[in-house]
Amino acid sequence: MSSRPIKKRTKAIANPWANALKHLKRDAVLRRLIAQVGPCTLRRRPNYFLKLVQSILSQQVSVQAAATMYKRLAANFPRKTITPDRLVSFLTKSDEATIRACGLSRQKRGYLLDLATHFASKKINTRNFSRMTDDQIVAALLPIKGIGRWTVEMLLIFGMNRTDVWPVDDLGLQEGLRQHFGLATRPKPKEIVNFGDAWRPWRSIATWYLWRAERPKYRPVIPAL
Repeated sequence: MSSRPIKKRTKAIANPWANALKHLKRDAVLRRLIAQVGPCTLRRRPNYFLKLVQSILSQQVSVQAAATMYKRLAANFPRKTITPDRLVSFLTKSDEATIRACGLSRQKRGYLLDLATHFASKKINTRNFSRMTDDQIVAALLPIKGIGRWTVEMLLIFGMNRTDVWPVDDLGLQEGLRQHFGLATRPKPKEIVNFGDAWRPWRSIATWYLWRAERPKYRPVIPAL
């Protein structure tokens, strides 16, 4: 009987973005950025409600401030888990001092309550999202206070990994295009609507590389859930 240790067979994990990279490398600039940044690490984060909570908290504040607010808010819930029903109850029944201790402005409080109410009442059913187009998801979420098109686009990219989102209003994308494509000034949204047409159907991945090349330490505001 052989005494050699038995080696366990491990199944290689295919690069989920291999087709995207093959397509994008046709562009000389993106080929350079891909080599500089390395593999695309985007992965789905299926708790879409929390991703939207994070987006609201991150509006008009620093990354650190948003992270602190999230941490303080989550501390008020069992296992630090924020759910729509719990958030509605917290924002409507807690005393003022407790809510203020989270660092929430009156505006953010209103936005979070409207978001949580939409989800708790099932006006928003994320189970349907997989069967919906990007534009349909945008249309479904825009009626929520504090949710704009950019916010939904970030959800589509970081939460759902939709592959062909082109967030023309994003300053990081605009600055990345200016820097890496030799533009004299930061382009306006209307000027870049068609800029990435050659990168279809992988414009989300192209955007990610432009973000990463511009800000190597770029991360979503709150750690992955």
